[in-house]
Amino acid sequence: MKKFLLLIFALFFALQISFASESFNSPDEVTLEMETIHNELETLGIETAPENIEIQQEKTLREKLQDIYNLQITETDTNNFLLTDILTKHFENNRVIESIHPFAGYNGSLIFNFNEPDTFKTNYGFNALNAGFDGKFKDGNSDFRILFSLSPLSSRNMLRNAFSDVYVGTNRIPNHRIQVGYQRPGNGIESKISAYQIPFTYRSQISRNFGTVRKVGARMIGDYSLVDYDIGIYNSDTYFKSYFSGMEFDGWLNFKPLGKIKQKDKYGKLKLGGGIQHGHKDINYTVTGLYASYEYKKFLANIEWANANGYNGFSGRVSDKHAGGFYTTLKYKITPKLEILARYDEFDPDKKFKHNNKREYSAGINYYIKGPGLRLILNYVFCQNDSTKDSHKIILGTQILL
Repeated sequence: MKKFLLLIFALFFALQISFASESFNSPDEVTLEMETIHNELETLGIETAPENIEIQQEKTLREKLQDIYNLQITETDTNNFLLTDILTKHFENNRVIESIHPFAGYNGSLIFNFNEPDTFKTNYGFNALNAGFDGKFKDGNSDFRILFSLSPLSSRNMLRNAFSDVYVGTNRIPNHRIQVGYQRPGNGIESKISAYQIPFTYRSQISRNFGTVRKVGARMIGDYSLVDYDIGIYNSDTYFKSYFSGMEFDGWLNFKPLGKIKQKDKYGKLKLGGGIQHGHKDINYTVTGLYASYEYKKFLANIEWANANGYNGFSGRVSDKHAGGFYTTLKYKITPKLEILARYDEFDPDKKFKHNNKREYSAGINYYIKGPGLRLILNYVFCQNDSTKDSHKIILGTQILL
């Protein structure tokens, strides 16, 4: 504040000198005015020596890029976009929008597929390729997101594939978030998290089949020390295929028995949860699930189970099949940048038939150069199929968040 007042008085003083001949009748009056300004500055406790005037300058683009180069990110559970400081635009005079942050994300992989017997092929795939922007409103509690899908590999037309997220949200209610728009429902744990946050290159089989699809609706997310939940009502339509296909309810509840313990590092984090998805789209469908996880310092173990009596998932087509499966994951962080993980994943695509289960045995390494903002991925997957040939996959992946 003192520097601000000093600048104001300095500008005022300069104007007085520029128009001295018009404002005063003699040099003595100019001298008197200068002494008056000097006295007023001293009264405010502001030194008037020019060498004491410092103006904070904004960092140059080169300096900001240097900060990114030196950035050390140890948090890997949230998306860290590397160019946030450079791309974020603040609007001082806008009455509605506080800021907008453009961003882009890429997660792609090169797959070496060894099918038995003696068949080898390679292919490259985009697990996620997005660009969009997050915005914050002036009220300080509300925000919005518009996220576009840029992946060229899709059986859907451009319009149906164009949007990934289009929603507005508010955190005005303590411990709660309300989100309305086109979004990924909260059925299951892994199926609802960002593609840039899943530990392996691909999601588990129950997530790939039962979830990870966007729908239009409204949800309320609550988070307390001992419990959190995600409840939503959605249109069962997917990828804008119809105006209204039917209603869908998604509800999930987690208990955190150790949430009240102050020494969380001493005892770790335990989470036990379950939920249900029920809706109508040509037929009635229901998916139920259970989840458990324990995290202690650098170690994490989890298991998620799901059973479907019909489902409306990623394929965009409702299925009347009775299916189910589970996965369990072990993860250990060797260093803040390096983690190793293993997973067993089993899926029964149709319970009417025996001996058709699909099992995936996976091992992986994640190397976080700049947290999730720059990640290198190495996965090995052995696919054991009861009704088809087995296969081995080596997957090299890269992730960049700008």
